[in-house]
Amino acid sequence: MDDELYVAEETPEADRYARFQHIPMHTVGPLLDWLTKPPTKLVTIGDPEQLDELERRMKGRFEGRLYISKSLPEFLEFASPKVTKGSGLAWVAEHEGFAAERTVAFGDGENDVELLEWAGYGVAVENAHGRVREVADWVCPPADKEGVAQVLEALLESRS
Repeated sequence: MDDELYVAEETPEADRYARFQHIPMHTVGPLLDWLTKPPTKLVTIGDPEQLDELERRMKGRFEGRLYISKSLPEFLEFASPKVTKGSGLAWVAEHEGFAAERTVAFGDGENDVELLEWAGYGVAVENAHGRVREVADWVCPPADKEGVAQVLEALLESRS
């Protein structure tokens, strides 16, 4: 909520999520006793295989009512279906006055699929989740091989 993480109890997994998202974490006890407004997002942290099964069940049950995706294999996230990385980029494009065709987006996680689908040119890094590679227009080398920089340099060179 409000770009901060609130947890019932501090755990190594919750700490890892807070570090991964670069957000502060607050331990507040039982969440339902504490919540005073709707949360921005709910996160379940656990075993990737168990979360895969939970994701399948929840998508079947809440289709169209919740956006459910994984930012990493052990982080299953639930949010409004109106709030995705793709809808965020669409909002920025509309407010800045440029078309989807003039955008480039990079992604690697399941929660990047809508982003790459919306962008005029979607790029997945080589080690991206399978679905991300499927929707991408191009697959670049991974971060440790400076794949994003290679794509940006190629795009900038093509403009000159």
